[in-house]
Amino acid sequence: MKALASLALCASFLLPTVASAQTPTTAQGDRPAVTFDEIERGLYFAVLGGPLFITNPPAAEGTPRPFSSGPMAQVEVGVDLGERVSVGLFIMGSSVRTGAEYVGNSGGAVSGDFSTLIPGAVLRARLVGFADSQEVKRTWFYVRAGAGYAMFSPQRLLPDSDILVFAGPGVEYYTRLRHFSVGLEVTGQYLVSGGSFGFAVAPNIRYAF
Repeated sequence: MKALASLALCASFLLPTVASAQTPTTAQGDRPAVTFDEIERGLYFAVLGGPLFITNPPAAEGTPRPFSSGPMAQVEVGVDLGERVSVGLFIMGSSVRTGAEYVGNSGGAVSGDFSTLIPGAVLRARLVGFADSQEVKRTWFYVRAGAGYAMFSPQRLLPDSDILVFAGPGVEYYTRLRHFSVGLEVTGQYLVSGGSFGFAVAPNIRYAF
């Protein structure tokens, strides 16, 4: 009887231990569900491009400054500072068709078209967002502004560099491919030294990491 009592006592201690050892096996098998943000924000890469129009290209006083146009392209890298603000660096290039009468600042030595290369910095502020049926704000109206250092080619036509400032409104849509957004913006542009006004219409696509 003493042996049976000892066995029963040992069993009373061992059974809870065995049960507690088996219970975590099930708990450890349960993995938490993986969730993703509907919209990815952080570091981003963007490409913009479209027509550029200049009402009065830079030129010496008394020489023709014809209304001109041409293609523009821009590459931008930056970072989102929360939901509403982004800052970035860009490089912009354009090719402006002016015509044979345009002599720029060459004193008549050369004439014709010119191109620009402009590195600079930009800020985007999203002002108003609209939610979709899932209460995700995918459509935003924003303002984008920046400045850059404008260099011209051929240099004989426009030998002096300039400062470009620009700003304008846009609309952006964050697609259901959460890394991508697409947009359209219109920006007014001004060359500080040349006193030249212009504007660009730029569809764009952006990828956030």
